[in-house]
Amino acid sequence: MKAELIELMTKVIQVLQINIRWMTWNLFLAFIPLALSVWLFRRNKRSRSWVWWLGFAVFYAFLPNAPYLLTDVIHLIDDIRTIQSVWIITLVLIPVYLVVILAGFEAYVISLINMGYYLHRIGKSQWILGMELITHALSAVGVYWGRFLRFNSWDFVTQPDAVITQGIEEILGKQPLVILGISFVILTALHWLMKRITLSFTNQRYKGMANNSSKASFKPQASDE
Repeated sequence: MKAELIELMTKVIQVLQINIRWMTWNLFLAFIPLALSVWLFRRNKRSRSWVWWLGFAVFYAFLPNAPYLLTDVIHLIDDIRTIQSVWIITLVLIPVYLVVILAGFEAYVISLINMGYYLHRIGKSQWILGMELITHALSAVGVYWGRFLRFNSWDFVTQPDAVITQGIEEILGKQPLVILGISFVILTALHWLMKRITLSFTNQRYKGMANNSSKASFKPQASDE
């Protein structure tokens, strides 16, 4: 029994060691657009120089890396086949995958929230929904290119001809269009849900901070007499 437990734990550690590499890398790529969204959309500076537009292009090039983590569930299936223990799968593998996938998608959601905040600030609130839908469509294409064609975000610079020719040619088939349509619906629905959860959480926090500030303001001061 002890030997079997040691063997099982050794296998779990091996699987986690293998996964930690791509999980860390994919999360790093997912948080690049999040960091860019803060710089692009949360600064008080209103002017849009060529540097801003360059950052905006890089933001969209890297943004699909965030929802791309949703497709990493295929690795979970392989790990389940390797680790044939219900307890280890339930208590170790699934929680780890959930944290990684949700962290990546939350980076996507917050990035779009930041963009919506920027549009609202410059008086273009009516563009928010349209920009979100366009972003979901472009991200669905980016996820497809990354998962099936193995393109990376930097391939727009290193091999733009292949991205344009092969990328566009591949997505015009019947099966790719179905996959893109399903991906678009999934991204739209999950974003709608996670956006409301995120905004609800932040609004409650701000309300709590405001209430605490109000209580502190009206707190009677002790008399020195």
